[in-house]
Amino acid sequence: MKAKKKIFAVLSSAALFAGIMAGCSSNSDSASGDKDEDSGQVTLTILVDNQTNLDGMKAVTDAIEEKYDIKTEYELRPGGGEGDNLVKTRLATGDMTDLMAYNSGSLFQALNPEKNFLDITDEAFVETIMDDAKDALSSNGKVYGIPSTSFMAGGWFYNKKIYEELGLSVPKTWVELMANNEKIKEAGKTAVIGSYKDSWTAQVIVLADNYNVLQQHPNFADDFTGNKAKIADTPGALRSFEKLAEVFDAGYLNEDFLATGYEAGLKMLAEGQGAHYPMLSFALPMLEANYSEELDNIGFFPQPGESADENGVTVWVPGGIYINKNTEHAEEAKKWVEFFVSQEGIDLHNSKIKPQGPPAVKGVELSDDVYGAVKDMLPFFESGKTAPALEFLSPVKGPNLPQIAVEVGSGISKAKDGAELYDKDVEKQAKQLGLEGW
Repeated sequence: MKAKKKIFAVLSSAALFAGIMAGCSSNSDSASGDKDEDSGQVTLTILVDNQTNLDGMKAVTDAIEEKYDIKTEYELRPGGGEGDNLVKTRLATGDMTDLMAYNSGSLFQALNPEKNFLDITDEAFVETIMDDAKDALSSNGKVYGIPSTSFMAGGWFYNKKIYEELGLSVPKTWVELMANNEKIKEAGKTAVIGSYKDSWTAQVIVLADNYNVLQQHPNFADDFTGNKAKIADTPGALRSFEKLAEVFDAGYLNEDFLATGYEAGLKMLAEGQGAHYPMLSFALPMLEANYSEELDNIGFFPQPGESADENGVTVWVPGGIYINKNTEHAEEAKKWVEFFVSQEGIDLHNSKIKPQGPPAVKGVELSDDVYGAVKDMLPFFESGKTAPALEFLSPVKGPNLPQIAVEVGSGISKAKDGAELYDKDVEKQAKQLGLEGW
């Protein structure tokens, strides 16, 4: 993985990507863990988003209790802004749990990590965390958390049956992808599934292109954050909007793309009604749940750029688990997080919830039953051909990107016009954040 100097994450929409809440509720009456004086057992409390599927974590904590006699009690919090405010209040009042599962990147950094969380930089197990994840769990060069899940990748799902039927090869350049689309269209099939009824899906082509942007403009994220570069005036960044427009202009979308939603898009992909679906890998569990018999026919490739030699994948960094700096059980909490990122801990987690992307910990071996699409991602991670999505490298992400992407992706606005609209959109947010240079 490529190390980055500074990683920001804007993950306020993380609840959209979380699993269904498991049947686990809080039975803890206090924020801090305690110790049973008779048995010597320590109880650690952990605060978790109430939309998180806890099956995997509970498998790990059951093993921790058996191995170390450390019991884990869960406390659930709301997601979104309400949950963020609750976290800040509990930290400010000293009422935080021993452990906390929360976003990585900028939302985490806004919690004043040096004051509130235990510095684990010098712990041996921290060296096993992949660089992109480690950076997202750090503040001012100090590491405060471990990754709670695997990475996710953004790119293109494709139907292998259609590829086999038409004799197509996985594209490594945008030109090759568009040539595949043309052959699929000529065969009377939908080349690219559009599900713009759910407007957030329209932005995937733009977001998943960040690896390619950084190949052409390595300093773009920093320059963008400092108001030294605009998307509309940066050829590689503008190209992301042009790709979105080209898919529509060539007539590769399903006719009802404006009335089709996310779940219908997955159905089209699984049942072979469409060949390609630009999407994040968090879609894999839903594909498995609804179309398990077709899952082996779904492959994945990164959004191609201009050169096959620079083919790589844009990734979404997982959230983290942090230790309360004021916990009375720091050593037990360190054992807890160390086990969580061990091969044994990850195996237990993955036995309940299949990873939606490659692991965020070095040297971890995945089981043979991992999603085939995840196996398609592994070579890029192993060769270091990855880069975080722009929202993990900059706090600047305008709220209107989905709507702008729909306009560009449906021919209402030209690519250049859409990029200029988005530059104006992010300007408002950057000024609200008080960023230097704006």
